[in-house]
Amino acid sequence: MLKNARRTTAIIAVAGWAAACASAPPPNNGGVRVPQNAGVYKVGNPYQIDGTWYYPHEQPDYDETGIASWYGPTFYGHRTANGEMYDGTEMTAAHRTLPMPVNVRVTNLDNGRSVVVRVNDRGPYAKGRIIDLSEAAARALDVVRMGTARVRVTYLARADSAAGAPPQETPPEIVAAVPAAPTEKVDSSALNILPGATVAPPVQTAALPTPVVAAPIPPSPDTQPTGEVKKVPVPAVTHLYVQIGAFSSPMNAARLKTRFSAAGGVEVSPITRNGQQLFRVRSGPYDSVADADAALAKLTGLGNNDAQIVVDQ
Repeated sequence: MLKNARRTTAIIAVAGWAAACASAPPPNNGGVRVPQNAGVYKVGNPYQIDGTWYYPHEQPDYDETGIASWYGPTFYGHRTANGEMYDGTEMTAAHRTLPMPVNVRVTNLDNGRSVVVRVNDRGPYAKGRIIDLSEAAARALDVVRMGTARVRVTYLARADSAAGAPPQETPPEIVAAVPAAPTEKVDSSALNILPGATVAPPVQTAALPTPVVAAPIPPSPDTQPTGEVKKVPVPAVTHLYVQIGAFSSPMNAARLKTRFSAAGGVEVSPITRNGQQLFRVRSGPYDSVADADAALAKLTGLGNNDAQIVVDQ
């Protein structure tokens, strides 16, 4: 009798707990809804796609311009790289090296529309693209109609995850099994910041050959996630360039230019960032994504897998 009473009490308690879980709303992270099927927080191991190595790592100072694309119904119902279920109606995105999940602000540099999205997947792997948007995010930014857009992507903060797991460390045996990350080139994400943008460019030290990790910059109130579409000022005209590399030494830049002279139109472009002069090796400008893609394909074919499309004035 007592045993049956205890069993009945346990069943009622479990049922009440299940009902509470079913009725509880999903957590909210500054206006960006955290899905009920949220996966774990992870950085991830180095990996290779089509001959190119990618090195996921914490990037609190990430701020980059380039071309965005979007992915749709073909991927609905599939697991994302951090274990969530992909849903194109959510404001999410895929990125090749950022931790997951994190919130980033994506600004369409063609129309000034700006939204916060949750990075929870890996991609895009098409050359010349820096972020893959969900259909909802692409529609909010007016990217669906053209398929691509010139964008700026800025890191905001780590996003909440249901599991709340700590970041995954890369096992030593995995690190030893892959090539070391380049040490001579400067991180180009600090070299394609648009002048006059509302988010301050990250502090980047370009001492060579030893790379220096930039100090994190706290987001300003304007960059806090809101989950809403904002209109922000953007340059009246932007151009596309294919950037091969950037150096603090003009001699290194000149050598790289000579190496890829067969591609045609490769020039050294000096720029001053945070009081230090850098020398970018790039081709362009190009006014269309198709022309930039063609130039990128030519440089990749000559053996440069690190070339990328950037947006500049």
